[in-house]
Amino acid sequence: MAKDMTATASDSSESPLLVTGATGHVGANLMHLLLKNGARVRVLLKPGDNHEAVEGLPVERAYGDIRDLDATQQAVAGCKGVYHVAALVSTIDGNQAHQREIFETNVLGTRHVLQAAREHDAGRVVVTGSFSAVGYNLDDLSAPSNETMTFFPMERTTPYQRSKALTELECWRAAAAGQDVVVTTSCAVLGGNDYLPSRVGRTLCDFANRKLRRYVDGGFEWVTAQDIAQGHVLSMKNGRTGEKYIICSGYYTISEILDFFQDVTGVKRPSLRVPTTFLMPLAEVSSYVMSRYFPRRPQRFTPGAIRILQKRRHGDSTKARNELGFEPTSVRNAIAEAYAFHYERGDIHNPAAKTPEAVASTDSND
Repeated sequence: MAKDMTATASDSSESPLLVTGATGHVGANLMHLLLKNGARVRVLLKPGDNHEAVEGLPVERAYGDIRDLDATQQAVAGCKGVYHVAALVSTIDGNQAHQREIFETNVLGTRHVLQAAREHDAGRVVVTGSFSAVGYNLDDLSAPSNETMTFFPMERTTPYQRSKALTELECWRAAAAGQDVVVTTSCAVLGGNDYLPSRVGRTLCDFANRKLRRYVDGGFEWVTAQDIAQGHVLSMKNGRTGEKYIICSGYYTISEILDFFQDVTGVKRPSLRVPTTFLMPLAEVSSYVMSRYFPRRPQRFTPGAIRILQKRRHGDSTKARNELGFEPTSVRNAIAEAYAFHYERGDIHNPAAKTPEAVASTDSND
């Protein structure tokens, strides 16, 4: 695909930083942070996707798919520093076509980005990893996961989880051959600039609009959009080649997250908690049918998501704190930022929900 790098290009004479996946939640927040820091930014946009996240921003635009090596090389050419954020995120098993798309996008796409960076001498590549592909203590699920724990493939996992484990393998192979690559591991993201929106963003909107009638409890490690963007920048600056860093802001149960939602939106949280033992069989049947007959329709309670929440896994960001200088920010504040973002876009239709100004006023009085 041809590159369009004139109308919105920065005036900086420095070589640009490439961001793949800039239209997604993590990529958009990273792009905004880089621009705020005065960097010259180039983004690789997939034709046909929603590009709202880059509208009006002073970024260079290259068009192509990371599954296309030639297009990826064109986007990388001339860059000094690559943030590879693009990935197909999913919690469903899906059909064969879905699984192949995940593999080709997440695994082969990463291989293409790394190859292009090598061939064009683009310098360090920071690759976005997933906490779901980090291992854990098999004998003590409450023990926080760190970077030394190996992904456990012997249990039932989603195609996305397996693809992200293989994505890391591509990174370690490249690093072993001498390439400068660092993996920045993201947890469940909360925050603004969520244009597509993300699974969590849709849930927040449904909550505020009183469409969330029930919930399944569990827990997960969360990260604010601000923290994961900063984690990428710190990885580029301070990370060690061939290492990965877990960026997390705090562990919370779903019930605690719903308390935050209620506090921020002013909408009463659902009281019906559905036991996972009851919901899992229903989710298995529903996801099977939806994946085969309505593959593009979002699914809320998928078997993969329920299994992840059931584990209640904690993350350990000690390495990122010590080596990168990472300091986490408030998850509750990130939820307020996400709410303001969706409210201002017109996604909140419930007249009883708080306005962002009312949320800010309440916060300032606390």
